[in-house]
Formats: sequence, C-alpha cells, structure tokens
Amino acid sequence: MSELMNQPDKLRADAAECALIRDLATDRDKRELFARLAEHLSSLAAEVERAARASDTAHR
Repeated sequence: MSELMNQPDKLRADAAECALIRDLATDRDKRELFARLAEHLSSLAAEVERAARASDTAHR
C-alpha cells in the first residue's frame, strides 16, 4: 500500500517536469504535447489519491 501512496508524488513530479519542458519548447506541437502530458499526469495523480483513500477507508 505504501507504494501506492508514493505514486501521486511521482506523478506530480513528472507533471512538473513536463510543464517545464512545455515552457522551454520552441516548437508549438511540442508545447502542446507536453501541456497535454502534464495535465494527464496531474489527473492520474488525483485519481491514484482517490483510489488510495477509498482503499484505506474500505480497510478500516
């Protein structure tokens, strides 16, 4: 379970890295790609957190 709890932080770090690449990219297509990746990774982090909370609540 602890591995699941670490995943949102990892996903958010990856999202931040994608956002940085997006900000530094000079090519419009690359900016759009990395913007979508950052948004997707942030959404995944939120979903993993919800799943972890639900699982934690179910086991109490």
